[in-house]
Amino acid sequence: MHRKNLRGKLERYRPEGEKEISDKARILDFLNLHGDCFERSLSVGHFTGSCWLENCDGMKFLMTLHRKTRFWLQLGGHADGDNDLVRVALREAHEESGLRNIELLSDEIFDVGVHLTPEYKGIPAHYHYDVRFLVKTTDRDDDIQASDESNDLKWFAEVSNSLLDISGDISRMFGKWKNYNRGKHI
Repeated sequence: MHRKNLRGKLERYRPEGEKEISDKARILDFLNLHGDCFERSLSVGHFTGSCWLENCDGMKFLMTLHRKTRFWLQLGGHADGDNDLVRVALREAHEESGLRNIELLSDEIFDVGVHLTPEYKGIPAHYHYDVRFLVKTTDRDDDIQASDESNDLKWFAEVSNSLLDISGDISRMFGKWKNYNRGKHI
């Protein structure tokens, strides 16, 4: 996915609610203003690719208890120079879950978000411009293995109190995922 392809996907994407509308606009502006927006070395922020990963029967989704933030988050990570955010999201899902068989359910954008990452070990606070995709594994639920970036991995069937959702992004993605699954079974 080249910059032009990402721009096209973002322009086609229809966000839900005021926060996501604002985040999409910020992401497009960031893409247009910074030639090095996929590089972690850009100190103001950079692109990340992540995914909403459903299990083999489509009844649960996988979250990671992120070591740095100590929040439950969707799987994903830094682009590190790769402008194909689908590839980034799939790579990060494999690395962070230990699952081998992960497939894209759609190459269109599932969700977007912009969030401030706090200072950590001398790296100044900066923004992550996150583009998210919907994926599925055909592996068994108990095949997951947490990476060193995670304190835990867990399958969830609902957004519960343990999923502290300060930004509202997880609840929004959960709602989209439930609607997607309803559409598959109609």
